[in-house]
Amino acid sequence: MGFRDDFVWGAATSAYQIEGAFGEDGKGMDIWDVFCREPGRVYEGHTGDVACDHYHRYKEDVAMMKAMGLKAYRFSINWARVLPEGTGKINEKGIAFYNGLIDALLEAGIEPYITLYHWELPYELYKRGGWMNEEIVEWFGQYAALVADRFSDRVTNFFTLNEPQCFVGLGFLTGVHAPGLQSPLRDTFQMAHNALKAHGRAVQMLRAHAKQPIKIGYAPTSGMTYPETERPEDIEAARTALFMLPEPENWTWNVSWWSDPVILGKYPEEGLELYGPWLPKITEEDMKLISQPIDFYGQNIYNGKCVRMGANGKPELVKRDAGFSRTANNWPVTPECLCWGPKFLYERYQKPIYITENGVSCHDVVSLDGKVHDPNRIDFLSRYLGALKRAAETGVDIKGYFQWSLMDNFEWNFGYLERFGLVYVDFTSQKRIWKDSAYWYHDIIAENGKRL
Repeated sequence: MGFRDDFVWGAATSAYQIEGAFGEDGKGMDIWDVFCREPGRVYEGHTGDVACDHYHRYKEDVAMMKAMGLKAYRFSINWARVLPEGTGKINEKGIAFYNGLIDALLEAGIEPYITLYHWELPYELYKRGGWMNEEIVEWFGQYAALVADRFSDRVTNFFTLNEPQCFVGLGFLTGVHAPGLQSPLRDTFQMAHNALKAHGRAVQMLRAHAKQPIKIGYAPTSGMTYPETERPEDIEAARTALFMLPEPENWTWNVSWWSDPVILGKYPEEGLELYGPWLPKITEEDMKLISQPIDFYGQNIYNGKCVRMGANGKPELVKRDAGFSRTANNWPVTPECLCWGPKFLYERYQKPIYITENGVSCHDVVSLDGKVHDPNRIDFLSRYLGALKRAAETGVDIKGYFQWSLMDNFEWNFGYLERFGLVYVDFTSQKRIWKDSAYWYHDIIAENGKRL
C-alpha cells in the first residue's frame, strides 16, 4: 500500500513570482506591478520585474523539470499578460509565451496544470472596482473562455482561483498584499462572494469552450488541524475545529466559508449568523453558479494546529511545546496536518484531492563546494509526505502533490528574502543550482514514494 500507481508528482509556481518580463511584449500592469512600487510595501523594495526571468528561460526551466522527473507542473497565467486591460484586446505575444511553455512541457512528458488566477489582477480592472465590481464575474468568465479557446486543445487540467483567503484577506483586510487596502468588512464579504461567483462562471466557460474533455478544480488554503491523540473525542474535536469560523476581524482565514459553497452549494449556517451584518444579498441563483460541479479539490497546506476535546465538550487548542520546530519564516513544522487535513476535507467534500502547494522556506546558501545542502528541507518533506502517504493508505483519494516551489522566487511582500525552491536561484546572475532536496525529490518520484 502507498500512493496510487498514477500518483501525480509535481511542482508549482505562479506567474508574478517567476516570470519577470515586466512591461515586455505588450503585457499590461497588474496590481503587484503597482504595489511593489509603493515605498515600504515589499522587503527592501524588491519587485517581480525580473524575478526568475522565466519568461526568457522557460526552456531551460522545463529541461530542469524533466531531469527532476516531474510528472506535472502547476503554473498560473498572468491575466494581464494575455489581456492587458483585463477584457477586450488579446495580447498575442502573451498567448505565444504560454503556448511555447505548454508545448515544451508536453514534449518533456510533463502534464501542464493551469491556474487561472494566482493574484495577477489586471490593474485596469482594479481601477474599475476589481473584485468589488460584480461585473468581474463576467470579466473572469471571458478570460476563462480565452484560456480554454487557446490552450485546452493540449491542457486538460485547470484550477480556477488560488487561495482566495489570501487575495481577499491579505490584499483587502490586513492590506499586507497587493493592492494593500484595509477595506470595510462589508466590502470584503462582497469581494469574497464575487470571487466565488467568478469561480463558478469560469467553470462554466472553461467547459463551454474546451476543445476536449477537461477536468477543473479549485485551490484554496488555510491552516489545518490534527488531534492530540487518536481517541475518538480528540479526532472529533480536530474535525470540528477545522471547519469552525473565526471572528469577523480575521474572518477570511478558514476553510468552510470558501469551500462549502463551492462543493456543498451553501454557506455554513454558523457564518451566515456570525457575519450577518456585513453580508451582501445572496440569492439561490448565486449559489447555483458558485456550486458548478468540479472534478477535484486542491488544497494548499503548510501547517496546522493540534486540537483536543476540552473538559467543556468543545475543541481546545493544545499549546505548542517550548522551542517547537519552525521554518526559516517562523511557520511551525507540523507534518500531522498533511495526514489529518486531507482526511477531514475528503470526509466532508468527497472529491479527489490534490495537495496544490506544500513546502518550506529554509536558510539556503551556496556552500564552499558550490552546492546547496538543505537537509532541513529533505527532513521536512520526508515527514510531510510520509503523513500524506498515511492519509492515502486510510482510503483518502489523494491524486497528486505539487511541491512549493520548483525554484526560489519572489515571495510576495517578503521579496527575495524567503527561499522555498527545490532549485536555488541566484537573482543577480539567474544561475540555477539544484539543492540536495531536488535530487532527493527526483528519487522519491522515481520510486513513487516507497521509502517514505
